[in-house]
Amino acid sequence: MDLGIRGKRALVCASSKGLGLGCARALAEAGVDLVMNARGAEALEAAAKAIRKDFGVTIVTVATDVTTEEGRALILEAATGVDILVNNAGGPPPGMWSDWDREDFIKALDANMLTPIALIKALVPGMMARGWGRVVNITSQSVKSPIAVLGLSNAARAGLTGYVAGTSRQVAGRGVVMNNLLPGIHATDRAISLDNGVAAAQGISLADAKARRCATIPAGRYGTPEEFGAACAFLCSQYAGFIIGQNLLLDGGAVNATL
Repeated sequence: MDLGIRGKRALVCASSKGLGLGCARALAEAGVDLVMNARGAEALEAAAKAIRKDFGVTIVTVATDVTTEEGRALILEAATGVDILVNNAGGPPPGMWSDWDREDFIKALDANMLTPIALIKALVPGMMARGWGRVVNITSQSVKSPIAVLGLSNAARAGLTGYVAGTSRQVAGRGVVMNNLLPGIHATDRAISLDNGVAAAQGISLADAKARRCATIPAGRYGTPEEFGAACAFLCSQYAGFIIGQNLLLDGGAVNATL
């Protein structure tokens, strides 16, 4: 399927690996030129090199921390005039409600709520002026079904979800489509980290921890970055113009809900 976005330009944050990389590769396959960002320069350059080889698109890399003001300034300088924004950042560490102080919440809000909002405010006006744009925010299934040990993520990503719910409807009339992707467990470094935590806490092997988690997913497996990226690319496509302010679960059926 031709997604109708060949020649467009996208900023994909945290795109050297995991779900961000899946999104970058899917957009590149659709013919989109990229601005790729991650903190680690080596992994970022390796990912960009592979995408250039596979899809022949133009890529600018910016190795910096998007959650800092200095980092965002560098990224925005490279991303001036982009048509597509994919917001993404690693989630805060797990723990229990009694573990977290004000500073922990501020860090979580900076990474998973205030940073994407800052990029939206910086880049969406240009999209509106040109009459076309796409914003996809990678959040979490926890905004639909909170995960107790991920309370910092629950709070910060729910805040972003509320912001997007209102903002998406204000910009839709100017051709800007804004939605959220809510991943469940995918085969990424984040999943390995969470499974290691379960294994340590329960005194079981990493393989057993993964098997137990897979048993809670109706699909019986973890998702892949490739299928997640394909969903992202569709929400950025010419066919998504009537999908406004939605929260699309990609969780293998793990959240048991009618709506």
